[in-house]
Amino acid sequence: MTGLQDRLTPEQIEEFGREMDAIRRRIVADLGQDDVDYIMNIIRTQRGLEVAGRALLFAGFFPPAWLAGVGALSLAKILDNMEIGHNVMHGQYDWTRIPELSSQKFEWDTMAPAENWRHSHNYIHHTFTNVLDKDRDIGYGILRIDPAQKWHPYYLGNPVYATVLAFVFQWGVMLHDLEFDRVVRGERKWSDPELKEMRARMVPKAVKQVGKDYVLFPLLTGPFAPLTFLGNATANLTRNLWAFAIIFCGHFPSDVESFTEEETENESRGQWYLRQILGSANITGGPLFHILSGNLSHQIEHHLFPDLPARRYPQIAGEVRAICEKYGLPYNTGPLHKQLWSVAKKIVKFALPPRPRRETPAPDTLAGDRSRVAA
Repeated sequence: MTGLQDRLTPEQIEEFGREMDAIRRRIVADLGQDDVDYIMNIIRTQRGLEVAGRALLFAGFFPPAWLAGVGALSLAKILDNMEIGHNVMHGQYDWTRIPELSSQKFEWDTMAPAENWRHSHNYIHHTFTNVLDKDRDIGYGILRIDPAQKWHPYYLGNPVYATVLAFVFQWGVMLHDLEFDRVVRGERKWSDPELKEMRARMVPKAVKQVGKDYVLFPLLTGPFAPLTFLGNATANLTRNLWAFAIIFCGHFPSDVESFTEEETENESRGQWYLRQILGSANITGGPLFHILSGNLSHQIEHHLFPDLPARRYPQIAGEVRAICEKYGLPYNTGPLHKQLWSVAKKIVKFALPPRPRRETPAPDTLAGDRSRVAA
């Protein structure tokens, strides 16, 4: 773990911060109708895909139609989760004053209630990005993903926990807010008013989601209810696996750094920007890939400017990278398979206890040993 203060001089950090602020000001000044048209087109596309997917599942007796329905519904759920829900709830379109795009009013098609998510993600994660014991997204409370996390035999199951989390990711994101790990350690009480409020929001949202996908829509298809049930489950699974891969590849590849609370005390704006870059990673790909990732394939730019419309991240990525090179800072990026493999290796590596460090004998001891051998 390299200290933030060891990367750049105080003067460089402040200049670096000013350059990042300049990018932000320029994009904010340029926001306009093109941004509104973009997100509204994405919303219309998402709704069209969902209607098409639901309709095709009604023809579940015809295998090609069922497969096409699952594909369309999977894409609809991915767009709703990534490019629409995540970004709208970040406040990226609050400046439009359009109620449909209000971060405080939007609710997405996934298990986690929007209000719970906005607190745990927008505030906790984005304020304390990769700060140990503050950012609960480090390991999601169940994984050891950083060497600073103390090893316990429980972590031998790291690969299993990660695999299960990937398959049920929407449930994991919802339950993550309950902080089970802190309750088990005695750091929080299950009866805390805040946790009670979160649970009160979770139950009706989960009932609604389960009822919609696994009761209502299957029943509407009559004798083909089992196929519709299976199609909805497959679409949810596809969205879960995709979201897990994109999010983990943006936060946990090798060389992504973590920080202590002490390092971030009295943090300046420039230091905050620096921490976002050192604690993030990007994923390369084409325009469609970036849209389906919610442009979280530009996780570095997202952590730098979480409330700027995500469609702008590809436009500024080259400039951010050039500034990083100017200051000798890393800019962690690579294709999905490379980043995903890097994450998988970390999950396995940190499942095992740390190897004891071998002490290097002092030079005079080595000299004495050689003299004894020579004698």
